[in-house]
Amino acid sequence: MHKISEVKIGHDLIKANKELAERNRRLLNEKKVIAFDIMGAIGSGKTSLIEYLIEELKKKGYSIGVIAGDVISEIDARRFKKHGIVVKGVNTGKECHLDAHLVEHALEELPLDELDVLFIENVGNLICPADFELGSHVRMVVVSVSEGDDIVAKHPMIFRVAHAVIVNKVDIASYVNCDVDKMIEDAKKINPKIKYFKTSVKTGEGLKDFLNYVEEICNMGHK
Repeated sequence: MHKISEVKIGHDLIKANKELAERNRRLLNEKKVIAFDIMGAIGSGKTSLIEYLIEELKKKGYSIGVIAGDVISEIDARRFKKHGIVVKGVNTGKECHLDAHLVEHALEELPLDELDVLFIENVGNLICPADFELGSHVRMVVVSVSEGDDIVAKHPMIFRVAHAVIVNKVDIASYVNCDVDKMIEDAKKINPKIKYFKTSVKTGEGLKDFLNYVEEICNMGHK
């Protein structure tokens, strides 16, 4: 009986979160803000990729906001603020992921009427965020070659729910004996519809294609 109760509680929690996420999405749609949930482990390069997107989209006239999720730190939030955009830092405490409730409160403190694009940097984790939708329009997973080329196969759930995977730091793949193509193939086996990009913030490889993908979504959302 104890195990059955745990399953029921977990199911109800996920259901409640999903309902909140849908409410967040309705608000974003009403305000015409396109939101991206960017997931990935610590050190994968999420923050650097978001910083790249911020600067490039700013040049094109987009108004951008960021919700920076972390367990206790404001380090990433401070990095984003240096780009002259609106940032809301969210500390999750003991939780290893953002949830729709935390994002709902963050949205209340952002000037949504003035924004075009919202990046939500999730907590550095490849397990917990998979179950918790936030209300974003697109979910992405960033993985680094330094995590090993079996990292995708070991975490199927997060790639199952993602729209895109970004294999980052490809410039050092040969130094860490990582097969980038294997990572992409593993992601496609898990989710045949997933978009994929091979990037390096250091060398610029693949960044233009990634930017084009993000901008295309932004343009579609504002038609």
